[in-house]
Amino acid sequence: MKIKKIKVGIIGTGNIGSDLLVKVQRSELLECGIFAGQNPDSEGIKRAKAMGVKTSFKSIKAIIDNPNCCDIVFDATSAQGHLYNAPILKKLKKFVIDMTPSRIGKMCIPILNLEKSLKEANINMVSCGGQATTPIAQAIMKIHPETKYIEIVSSIASKSAGIGTRDNIDEYTQTTSEGIKYFSKVPHAKAIVILNPADPPILMHNTIYAKIKKPKIDLLTAEIKKVVKKIQEYVPGYKLVLDPVFADGRLTTMIEVVGLGDYLPVFAGNLDIINCAAIAVAEKYARRKLKLK
Repeated sequence: MKIKKIKVGIIGTGNIGSDLLVKVQRSELLECGIFAGQNPDSEGIKRAKAMGVKTSFKSIKAIIDNPNCCDIVFDATSAQGHLYNAPILKKLKKFVIDMTPSRIGKMCIPILNLEKSLKEANINMVSCGGQATTPIAQAIMKIHPETKYIEIVSSIASKSAGIGTRDNIDEYTQTTSEGIKYFSKVPHAKAIVILNPADPPILMHNTIYAKIKKPKIDLLTAEIKKVVKKIQEYVPGYKLVLDPVFADGRLTTMIEVVGLGDYLPVFAGNLDIINCAAIAVAEKYARRKLKLK
């Protein structure tokens, strides 16, 4: 029996929005009702039109003019853009998945709070670095709740960072550190992002540091590997590439994210981790709405 799909709207036609579109159209539960931006000549709009998707250059006004075009809205504009869009989408009673670091909605990391997030009208996907490192930070705190400081460094290919990402760097680092503190309960956290201009482009790497006096390496490694396995269920390219090691009073571990190559090549793991997480949320919402198991 053919399943009725839930329609989504995507606002923002840059790297994140364009990659989301490919993932939505591949989904068995979702389909894109509107792909909206501001520039009618953008590559994202051209690509969407070629895929047979309805497009608009009126941004959120496309949804205001036709509220029935979607039930779910992915906002892939900017933190400032979502400040404007959020109250409008709330009035239209849309389930909003905020891809920007605006911190307006409830922060969501699927492995940590997917079920609770579905009760909210607006959820925030934190950041790509937040999706990659927060579950690891929580795993560290589970074994060593006495930990007072965690630092993460996300290194991504410069070519994978679009205008929206570059314009939101300050919000990105702040939201990521806030997300780590919120979910892991560590008192102090710091997030750093590096846009690496290397050519050929590098894969996304996330290094997690924690100040621990006497780490239980075996327990930490086992807990982190459990987390990695769960995340791989919705982000296939998520890998532990450095088991926890301890030196000079500091624990270090590293995660690599290889992209699926949907919109940008596989080096853009930063797009994949936040977009795969967002799709996992949208599909869970769709299952609830369609009354599927």
